[in-house]
Amino acid sequence: MSDKSQTDHALRLAALPPGDAYDFALSPDAEARAAIATELELLTLRKLTFKGQILPEGKRDWRLEGTLGATVVQPCVATLAPVTTRIDETLIRRYIADMPEPSEGSEEEIPDDDTMDPLPDVLDLNVVMIEALALALPLYPRAADAGLEQTTFAEPGTAPLTDDDVKPFAALAKLKNTLKDE
Repeated sequence: MSDKSQTDHALRLAALPPGDAYDFALSPDAEARAAIATELELLTLRKLTFKGQILPEGKRDWRLEGTLGATVVQPCVATLAPVTTRIDETLIRRYIADMPEPSEGSEEEIPDDDTMDPLPDVLDLNVVMIEALALALPLYPRAADAGLEQTTFAEPGTAPLTDDDVKPFAALAKLKNTLKDE
């Protein structure tokens, strides 16, 4: 295992000696975090670290094992209030030299192992970090005090339609209750 930590974010895997593991640690500065926040449509990206190792796997394949840590602020889906989320993810990617590339327009099975990628000429750790962060973000961030209020509309003299009324078995339940009462 190499004691040297890689400081460069772009690695030519084919040029690395096949017997050594390579440590890496990325911690973007405030300007880079602001650019990533803009790219991912975040309000703020307070902290971001990505560190781990790239390990040889077989004669020509490589495995990336790392941890991603971030503190992100996103708008709440209901109120647009800022929602802060801490992300701590373990990341494994396998870069396979002889992985067949899908041809354009053809239908092929997606492999069961979603950690496998074709071996790139150059592995850009910044790209891996941003992709992992994008996948780890909450899809629907919600503020703790965000609630959906129910509003009902109906013409005068009619009962308003409720959420329970439009559920698939609501009519059957209503009929059952009517029959039970008779």
